[in-house]
Amino acid sequence: MAWDEWQQSKDAVSERRTVRTQLNQAEPAGGGDLVVRQDDLGAVGHEAFILHGELRKRADIAGAGADKDGAGSTMRAAAALKSHHFALGSELATTVEMWTSQVKSVLQACGHISNHLDYSKKMHAHDDARIAADVRGRTGPLPVSALDGYFR
Repeated sequence: MAWDEWQQSKDAVSERRTVRTQLNQAEPAGGGDLVVRQDDLGAVGHEAFILHGELRKRADIAGAGADKDGAGSTMRAAAALKSHHFALGSELATTVEMWTSQVKSVLQACGHISNHLDYSKKMHAHDDARIAADVRGRTGPLPVSALDGYFR
């Protein structure tokens, strides 16, 4: 294919394809709201908790096969390679350090997700109980204006 043919093909494709964004309507009723149920929060939090535990057990390459001094087999291999002046030793040690750092970040994220969802679930349950008690009239009849406040 000659350069002119290639350029003509590119021009033809770009003429057929026009990129534009058009926002001229709202989301259909009920289609744009985020709905989360207590069971959903609990399931996601539980999965994050399980992932945290499994990752913690299985992803520790720095401590895998640890000796009496606590040095893992991978780090001992890196030290042995370095002592024999192999560049691979330093690279292996760097890899273990980077891996450990990344695993810690993922563990922290899993813990944060699990804890946050547990907290959110408890707070929403508390709010629901308070609202239900107010509506039932435990604190007296609830005026319409107060009910309206719950829907905002």
